[in-house]
Amino acid sequence: MKAEDSATAYTSIAAESGPGIAPPAARTPARTGPGERSPRRRAGVLQAGLGVLAFSLTFPATAWGLEGFGPWTLIGLRSVLAAIIAGGCLLALRVPLPARQHRAGLAVVAAGVVLGFPLLTTLALETSTTAHAAVVVGLLPLTTALFSALRVGNRPSRTFWLAALAGAAAVIGFTVQQSGGTLTGADAYLFGALLVCAAGYTEGGRLARVMPGWQVIGWALVLCLPLTLPGAIVALAYEPVHLTMHGLAGLLWVAAGSQFLGLVVWYRGMAAIGIPKASQLQLAQPLLTLVWSVLLLGEHLTPAAPLTAAAVLICIAVTQRARD
Repeated sequence: MKAEDSATAYTSIAAESGPGIAPPAARTPARTGPGERSPRRRAGVLQAGLGVLAFSLTFPATAWGLEGFGPWTLIGLRSVLAAIIAGGCLLALRVPLPARQHRAGLAVVAAGVVLGFPLLTTLALETSTTAHAAVVVGLLPLTTALFSALRVGNRPSRTFWLAALAGAAAVIGFTVQQSGGTLTGADAYLFGALLVCAAGYTEGGRLARVMPGWQVIGWALVLCLPLTLPGAIVALAYEPVHLTMHGLAGLLWVAAGSQFLGLVVWYRGMAAIGIPKASQLQLAQPLLTLVWSVLLLGEHLTPAAPLTAAAVLICIAVTQRARD
C-alpha cells in the first residue's frame, strides 16, 4: 500500500472516530475484491519473504561481528548506525512526528526488535552456536501468531494453527538434533529474545497498517538513540576493538540489513497479508540460517536438513492457503 493512500484512509477514519481512538481499520486489513487482493497478497508475501531472507543472515553476521567487537559494543553500534540511516531518511523526506496514539506501540517495537532481541541474542551467541540459537526462530512464528491473536484479535482457522504447530515442531526437532539435543546457559537469553521479538513484530505489524512500514522501524530506532548512543560510547571505552573484514561486514549487515532494511519490507509484508500469515514464512528462517552457517562459518549440517526443509515448505504452503 502506498504511504499517501494509507495516510489518506487513516485521516478520514480518524476524523470520524475522534482523537486518540484507533479506528477498526487500523486493526484489520481493508476488504478488497479478488482481482485486487491477489496481486497485493503476492506482493506482501514477496516483501515478507525478503524480510525473512535478511533476518536469516542475522545470527551468522552477529557471529562475524563478535570477531571484531565486544558484545555490548556490537549491540550499541548496530542500533546507532541503523538509527542514523533511518533518521536521515525521516529528515530528508520531512516526515512529521508520529501521532500520540501510536507512540506507545512504537515504544513496544523499540523495546522488542531494537533493544531486546539484539541484546539477548548477541549475549547468547557468545557461548552458543548459530545452529543452536536458530531454535528461537523456530518458535518465533508460532509465538508471533499467538501474540497477534491476543493483541490484534486475529482468528486464523484451525487448519492454520495445525500447520503452524507442525512447522514449529519440525524446526525445533531439527535444530535441537543439530545442536546435540542439549540445553545451554544461553537458552534463557534465547527464549527471552523470542518473547520480546514476537511482541515487537505484532505491534509493528499493527502499526504498519496505518503508517508506512519504514516509518515504524525508523521512529523506533530514533526513539532508542538516547539509550543506544551513550551505551555504544561507554562500551567502546571498555571493550577492545579488533578491526577485521568479518567484524566490519557483520556490523554493517546487522545494522543496515537486519535492523533497518529487513524490518522495512517485513512490516510492509505484514500489513499486506496479515500478521499470522507473514509470521509463518519465518518457519524457513532457521533452515536458511543453518545454510548460511555452513557457508560462512564452517558449521556442519546433518542429513535431516533436506527432509526438514521439505516439511517446513509444506507447512508454509498450508498456512498461506488457509482461510483468514
